[in-house]
Formats: sequence, structure tokens, C-alpha cells
Amino acid sequence: MFTNLSEDSIGWLRTSAHRLRDIVLASIVVFYSLTGQCYGAVAPAWPTCTQTVDVPPEEAPSAEEIAAVVSARFHIGLHDALEIGHAVLIAARRYTISPLLLLAVIAVESSFDRFAVSVVGAKGLMQVLPSQHRDRALRTSDLTDARTNVRIGSAILREYIRASGGNLEDALYRYSGGAKGYTRRVVDRLSMMKAEFGL
Repeated sequence: MFTNLSEDSIGWLRTSAHRLRDIVLASIVVFYSLTGQCYGAVAPAWPTCTQTVDVPPEEAPSAEEIAAVVSARFHIGLHDALEIGHAVLIAARRYTISPLLLLAVIAVESSFDRFAVSVVGAKGLMQVLPSQHRDRALRTSDLTDARTNVRIGSAILREYIRASGGNLEDALYRYSGGAKGYTRRVVDRLSMMKAEFGL
């Protein structure tokens, strides 16, 4: 069957097989390094995508717990803080993103001020920029509403996570519009949120 193959064809097949082997081995090394299962692997400086995107529901704080922390830490009224808590939990379930990550992004973006507006026109808790996301932020969208803003912001963040192949650092960089030090600030807030909820 293979007697008619030329030397070029055989060389191409060998090269392809070697490349495929290298890709598979590199994938295995990266996987085990990220999960810390490889000898001498150093834990990543901040949580991997699976740690921040797929948080078991039993580990997630309740809306009431979120409200208590947000109210105390960011001086938000309990009623508004509870709305934010519900909005975050709904969006976290819908888009399979850790509620703690969403809280960290909100803390960095707006300090939980649902009326916040940036100099470039980004609005609300997650600082959604209507001009960049016309497909999601319709003219009728009330971006001061916690559920609307967190739903749209979470959908955008999830889209960036997928587009970056699960690389959360790249996704956050895109979400911020390339702001310097943004990822580090989100990581700091994420650590604070984990400490607040005893996780």
C-alpha cells in the first residue's frame, strides 16, 4: 500500500508525526504544571482558569453573605448590596464564572458604584462600554441596574475567556481595554474576597 510513496511524502509524514508528538507532550507538561501534579512544578502566581471559572456551587457565598461584605467594605446600602449579590450569583451560574472573580472585577471597575461612569463612557458596576458592545448593550439597556450590568459584563468577560483559550490573564487584559496593572488589581481583590468569605 505504501510502496508508491515518494521520499518527500515519507519525510512530510515523519515531520507531521514529530510535530504532533511535540504538541501532545507540550500539552501534557502544561496541564500537569498548571495543576501542580508535575514534579517540581511551581504553582501559578494566581489562580488558573479552572480555579476561577469553575467554582463548585457549595463554595460560593450566598447573596446575603455577599451583601454583608459589600455593604461593610464598600459602604453600599444593604438593599443595593443584596441586589448586587443576587445579580452576581445569577450571572456566575449562567456564564460559569466564579462569583468571587465577578466581585473582584466589580471592585476594581466601579468599587460597587452602580452609577459609575468612566471618562470614555463605560457605565455601571462592571463598566460596560456601550459603544464597544452594541450587540449586548442595547439602547434600552439600563446599565445602572445591577442585574442588567452584571449580566452584560459577565457575558463579555466569558466571551473574552473563550477567545483567549481559557487564559484569564489575557481575558482580563482585553476586558480592561489594555489597562496597565489591571490583572494584578483584580488578583488582589480576588484574594481579599476569598479572605472575606473564608475560602
